[in-house]
Amino acid sequence: MNLESLASQLRGFVGITRKKQIGSLMQFFPIESERIIASFGEDAAVIDDGEEVMLLAADGIWSKLMEVDPEWSGYCSVLVNVHDIAAMGGWPVAMVDVLSVDNQEIMEKVLRGMKTAIEKFHVPIIGGHLHPDTPYSALDVAILGKAKKSGVILSSTARAGEVVVAAADMDGQPHPKFAINFDSTSFKDSKTLLMQLGSMQELGERGLVKAGKDISNPGLLGTLGMLLETSRVGAVVDVEAIPVPAGLELASWLKMYPGMGFIVTAKPENAEAVLEVFERRGLTARVIGRVTQERKLVILQGSEEIVLFDLEKECVTGIH
Repeated sequence: MNLESLASQLRGFVGITRKKQIGSLMQFFPIESERIIASFGEDAAVIDDGEEVMLLAADGIWSKLMEVDPEWSGYCSVLVNVHDIAAMGGWPVAMVDVLSVDNQEIMEKVLRGMKTAIEKFHVPIIGGHLHPDTPYSALDVAILGKAKKSGVILSSTARAGEVVVAAADMDGQPHPKFAINFDSTSFKDSKTLLMQLGSMQELGERGLVKAGKDISNPGLLGTLGMLLETSRVGAVVDVEAIPVPAGLELASWLKMYPGMGFIVTAKPENAEAVLEVFERRGLTARVIGRVTQERKLVILQGSEEIVLFDLEKECVTGIH
């Protein structure tokens, strides 16, 4: 694909553009607690708890997904929250949910999907709130996790000179009703999934990565853009180095939520060890680029290059 066409598609991709308003909300939420180690811009807030930290995150399911497949929405509400904790180098403890729905059939489908995911990822829902009389269907889930303080992985700590590593499970297929979701988890057993999720905890506790995020709705490069923005750095990425599942085109893959995927930065001397951890745990991992001081995300293809995001002039989320 022409590099300019690829960049244009990604800049206009709704999974990326819908993130732009996040930064403007921060002014309404002053943080005055000395126990808060990290907050906005991270996959989960980090709260001091002695030798460990508490991790707190929340995700709301996209209304478009609720409309096309309520059961998959319920499943994903657990999936995305578990990944937010894993991305921080932690392990999940429990969740609470807020479900708004007045249709019994939709409610049962959502709950069935949540139950399936709870059983797969071994994370209980222990409370929440139900709105049984709303004119719309919505689902929001919050999660509590923990991590060793020395093993926490932030997305705001990437530095120039580090390599960029992308890792994802290539064994899956696009969801039949929601093409920008790649399902690589629903048909796998708990042991396999927990092994894959544990890759980030191992990397954090061994000190092998400097920054990281789980690849979410903005896709691989959109997620990397979020990481670079909060770290106030840039990167150069060779798109030909990005692993793509069989049968998919690069442009389609870069606009997908991969189900099980992470993007991390590491010192060059640790790159091989990072790749080994991901591969041993069932993910396909590659070095796809390097972190730069110039605050631009540049993509390369052969001798051609183009600026995907100029983070000096524009934002992905507006969070620094």
